[in-house]
Amino acid sequence: MAAWIARGAWALVAIIGGAAIEGALADRSDAVRWAAGVGCWTLWGAVIAAFAVPSVRSLTIARVGAPLSLAVAVIAATTGATAFDLALLTVPAAVACVAIFTADCGRAFVQASSYGDEERLPLRFPVAAGSAAIVMWVIWAPALLLGPIFIASGNLIVGGILTLLAIAGVILLVPKWHRLSRRWLVLVPAGLVVHDPVVLADTLMVRTDQLAGMRLATADTKAADLTGPASGFAIEVQASETVTAVFAFTPQEPNGRAIHMTGFLISPSRPGEALRTAAARGIPVS
Repeated sequence: MAAWIARGAWALVAIIGGAAIEGALADRSDAVRWAAGVGCWTLWGAVIAAFAVPSVRSLTIARVGAPLSLAVAVIAATTGATAFDLALLTVPAAVACVAIFTADCGRAFVQASSYGDEERLPLRFPVAAGSAAIVMWVIWAPALLLGPIFIASGNLIVGGILTLLAIAGVILLVPKWHRLSRRWLVLVPAGLVVHDPVVLADTLMVRTDQLAGMRLATADTKAADLTGPASGFAIEVQASETVTAVFAFTPQEPNGRAIHMTGFLISPSRPGEALRTAAARGIPVS
């Protein structure tokens, strides 16, 4: 349902939200209007295409691209758009952004890329990595939107610098943002997999015969924290024998850090659904 709400709201961004952009550009040159028009339609088309073909890659495109509509609304507000026209743009854009960041929508997009008999359950963002992603997006978005506009208006120096920053962001930052979309707990017939390129250097696999059980983690748990850390409820996975995980490479630990454990914590976006799905697959849940 969340995915369909996002699709419908994003369609309204183009149907009723364009008046705000037209009002903001009414007194601008033809070159500026063309640059803004091409940029806005490209953004809208990229996100609607991502909504049309759900996948992990589409999830990243939608979550990076849809909030740009709110940045466009801020720019339009400072350049002459009326309050009514801004509301027609901002309201559906905000609804689309809220919907695309819900756990339900993430689950639908991630599961669409699954293979065979597996259930992919997205993991919540680690607080540090998620906060850094938001800060970098806030810096990158104005450069992407304003760079071509400055160039079209004749300010080649400022426009060129902003455009180069925007291109650098696409090359350097988008892959890092995509890694946040590729964090899953995967339940397969052979057991359980933690696929987390942000926290782990390699995929953690636990066979069915190694799984002693799963439960909501208690405050005094001694299990190893593989959540990032992330906020909210965590699930504790208990193993009947020692399993090994290797944390992601860092400048301080260029070869990663291996730990041996009989229990570990993960943070599915919807812990209750994760436990129900595990129980349905025969994993002991308490």
